[in-house]
Amino acid sequence: MKYERQDQLKLSVFKRLYYNGPLSLAELSTFTNKSVPNITSIINNLVKEGYAVQHGLAPSTGGRRPAKYRLSSKKKQYILAVAMDQFVSRIVAYNLANEIIGSEVSITLPLKDNGAALNQLCQFIRSYIDQTGIKHEHVLGVGIGMPGFIDVEKGLNASFLPTGSKEIGLRDKLTQSLGLPVYIENDSSVIAISELHFGAARGLKDVMVVNMGWGIGLGMIVNGSLFRGHNGYAGEFSHIPLSHTNKLCSCGKRGCLEVDASLLVAVENAKQAMAKGTTSNLQKLFEAKEKAEGDLLIEAAKIGDQLAVESLSDAAFMVGKGIATLIHIMNPERVVLSGRGAAAGKLLLAPVQRAINEFCIPKLAEQTDVAISNLGYQAELLGAASLVIENCELHRN
Repeated sequence: MKYERQDQLKLSVFKRLYYNGPLSLAELSTFTNKSVPNITSIINNLVKEGYAVQHGLAPSTGGRRPAKYRLSSKKKQYILAVAMDQFVSRIVAYNLANEIIGSEVSITLPLKDNGAALNQLCQFIRSYIDQTGIKHEHVLGVGIGMPGFIDVEKGLNASFLPTGSKEIGLRDKLTQSLGLPVYIENDSSVIAISELHFGAARGLKDVMVVNMGWGIGLGMIVNGSLFRGHNGYAGEFSHIPLSHTNKLCSCGKRGCLEVDASLLVAVENAKQAMAKGTTSNLQKLFEAKEKAEGDLLIEAAKIGDQLAVESLSDAAFMVGKGIATLIHIMNPERVVLSGRGAAAGKLLLAPVQRAINEFCIPKLAEQTDVAISNLGYQAELLGAASLVIENCELHRN
């Protein structure tokens, strides 16, 4: 029992160093609520095993400057992070210092109506491991953020990547196929985890993280932790019935926010406007097909293309209307706009804030800050890596 408690404390210190960077023994003692001698013993073990190294000195408080410690970038323990959306999957490897090893790789991997998607995902991960030359025994685990209804406890995705078996869920199937520990989570929840540890939600207790992508997702930070709901399905923000149209949503219902507010809809609206004669640089960009159309729309808006700006603004206003509903229900201290669409930056703030001002009770609205994520496309990858950190076991080699 004593050794179990020490291993738990060791993991707690390990996680704190991963998320916070260099810390002194006193700071670690405060974070973990354990005595300095106890923390000193843990740090000495982590240093001996190669997980931690001394990293400079903390500012003086009147006496001898205390040493700081961080996780070692030279320890041969790596994290594979996979970020998936409905069309593209990306992978990257991090060392323990949260530095990218090698380079990020992406492939087109459609999930809907693709019976080969699971095999393609496994092959993608295997190929990346071979490409980087990382040995299996040096991989702490694989964290995957993916769309769909994810039951984290059972390791199931009720929406995509069926395993073809009632006996084995997606997480266990991936673990079995890859021969590595695999952890899965909904993409919007993964982005919220990333914002909590590294981004605009860091240090805050109650935050709504809106994932603006091909759909509209939501990750909820409640009392400083990710809130998943009863089965892990909390946060289906895009299916709040706020649409003014009678368009059919991907979920099979009508009137969902997603049919007016996603990047896919913004792109489609821009195409319809151009078909009716509106002039835009988007015409040539879409024809070239060098990038995903949603990314091209954002890039065009950032350089002032009027149609792109209007299309994004219309979508952002509807997102803001949905956020007003969230504010009424959750009373968050901050709403973070993250995910793919957050690359539009400040272009989103004005229409989102305008909608909040129009639809939200002023007393509640004035208590909620709206911020744009500064993590960019790394948000989902960093969150996927965090899944491994939260669940891993430290090897004693």
